[in-house]
Amino acid sequence: MGKGIQTETRTFGTTTRSLKALGEWLESLQVTDGAMESTGIYWKPVLHVLREYPLNLLVVNARHIKNVPGRKTDKADSQWICKLLISGLLKGSFIPPENIQALRDLHRYKKKLVGTVASEKNRIIRVLEDANIKLSSVVSDTSGVTATYLINGLIAGRKDLERLVSECYHKKLQATPEQIVEAINGRLTSHLTFLLKSMQKHIQSVQEQLAEIDAEIETHIKGFENEIELLQTIP
Repeated sequence: MGKGIQTETRTFGTTTRSLKALGEWLESLQVTDGAMESTGIYWKPVLHVLREYPLNLLVVNARHIKNVPGRKTDKADSQWICKLLISGLLKGSFIPPENIQALRDLHRYKKKLVGTVASEKNRIIRVLEDANIKLSSVVSDTSGVTATYLINGLIAGRKDLERLVSECYHKKLQATPEQIVEAINGRLTSHLTFLLKSMQKHIQSVQEQLAEIDAEIETHIKGFENEIELLQTIP
């Protein structure tokens, strides 16, 4: 844009080949600066491909470049973004380097898996309630060591409840051994036992995945030991 400058609009696909064609076209015209709208996660592959070319590409929040209502077409949008960029009115969003992006992806996925484990543990408690086993009323932490031991014993089909409780009972528990025996004496059918076993298998599988992700995170944080140590000093 500008007096005596020829403008041209072209349309490209979003496949890698098309995006490379876009990059080569811009490079052939010696375009040095560009701007693109960030939408969901769809800006990421575009940015990754175009980073291979000598182009200072800003990724801009869509709210900051809203055009006049009623003029929403791709062509009009591209011309509007171009006008804002030339006028110096655009500010690029913060985009971390690729190694930090990878670390973020791993942590976000880990958070999802931790949530999955928590959900499955809650389902186990609901199934036990269905069997009239009131574990949550006598044990404060239903995913703790004591509760897990009791659940495993019940799933294994143990009928010697007094002995089962005595094997894991400790003084920190507020309920008496008799109260715990009363609470876990329910009606655990073969169907409910199957459900509980399936849930436990799923939890074990996800925990194995979590261990793999933790190991992968360790490889990505090498070189950031000083930064991590400093972050951990924050109260």
